[in-house]
Amino acid sequence: MTDALGGPYAGRDGVPVLQVGASRNTSIDVIRALCLIMIFVNHVPGNPLERLTTKNFGFSDAAEIFVLLSGVSAAYAYGAKYGQGARLVTTLKIWRRSGVLYVAHLATTVATLGIFSFLAIVYAKPELLEAINIAPVMAEPAKALVGLVTLGHQLGYNNILPVYAAMLLLLPLFLAIGERSLTMMVALSGAIWLVSGCLQLGFPNYPNDGVWFLNPLSWQFLFVIGIAAALHLRRGGALPARRDLLLASFAYLVLSFAWVRIPLWGVDTSFGLPAVLTGFDKTFLSLPRLLHVLAAGYLIAMIPQLGQIFRLSVRHPLSVLGRHALPVFLLGTLLSMAAQAWRIAHGSTALSDIAMVSGGTMLLFALAWFLEWHRELSGSRPAARSGQTPDLVLSTLVARGD
Repeated sequence: MTDALGGPYAGRDGVPVLQVGASRNTSIDVIRALCLIMIFVNHVPGNPLERLTTKNFGFSDAAEIFVLLSGVSAAYAYGAKYGQGARLVTTLKIWRRSGVLYVAHLATTVATLGIFSFLAIVYAKPELLEAINIAPVMAEPAKALVGLVTLGHQLGYNNILPVYAAMLLLLPLFLAIGERSLTMMVALSGAIWLVSGCLQLGFPNYPNDGVWFLNPLSWQFLFVIGIAAALHLRRGGALPARRDLLLASFAYLVLSFAWVRIPLWGVDTSFGLPAVLTGFDKTFLSLPRLLHVLAAGYLIAMIPQLGQIFRLSVRHPLSVLGRHALPVFLLGTLLSMAAQAWRIAHGSTALSDIAMVSGGTMLLFALAWFLEWHRELSGSRPAARSGQTPDLVLSTLVARGD
């Protein structure tokens, strides 16, 4: 048998275990593409298609999937190189990638400000300059510019890249610890997550109060879990397919689905414990959200039939889209910002929302196909045919080891 990610199962006391596959599996690209599409759809809030995204069926959403699998990707892209003794070179490559994400974030932020400002002028809609956290830029431009450059001020729906850039800065530290002990690496990461959640510690906003919407001190735990899982597999380890874990994971997903759909948000489950252990806060990645994405990931990894759902041909549109994550993500951000500004200026109907989101999704596919065509025209061999270990979700966005 093969597992959902293309790796072979090896029997151990009658229990199948997951091992690292030797070649790229298109299911990874397909999952990546679905996440990109869902992020685009969710970034046009209130449109009818938003009801179809994963956030409506459980505690976590596409953001958690991205972070978990980008941790796996980072392990594949940098873990082996770091362990081969090229620590300084690998560290510099990681930090260079972090810098690329920083510049990309500033570019999308400036473009977003331009989109909202342009429509505010053309349609005489000053309320556009108060949306998605633009108001502080208008009220105190000097302070806000400092905040934008230092990442202390982030526009709404423009806060994904900063958390990835920050986690990449921390990556060399975790790789160094992971060389000695993966258990120690995960324990330290978990301690940081717990302390930051209990004490509400995070990277500060400026000039506004509070912390980043996606707090890197919290989200790094999910990132490190992905790193640890991948490094464990690369070192010959395995994920045991235990029936009790499979049943517990399935039961938790069912509970999460029921909680969201009934819904049961008013039920008090705190039991006097810190909110990070019992709540559903996204900023500090509360435990229920963390467990939800881990349960889903475990089932997909351990049940071959689930993985086959996402295993499409190399030329399938979703496979192609997933291979060009960074440009697709950036275009999706700009299109969603344009859609939001247009809806504020003109209002919206269900039909117009569906038309905008569907048209934007088609443009994402068009960009991916163009980039694929250009790569083939230039003679570059697609990664999907190279036989190398797969780069996973947003690897081109957060963890390319070039």
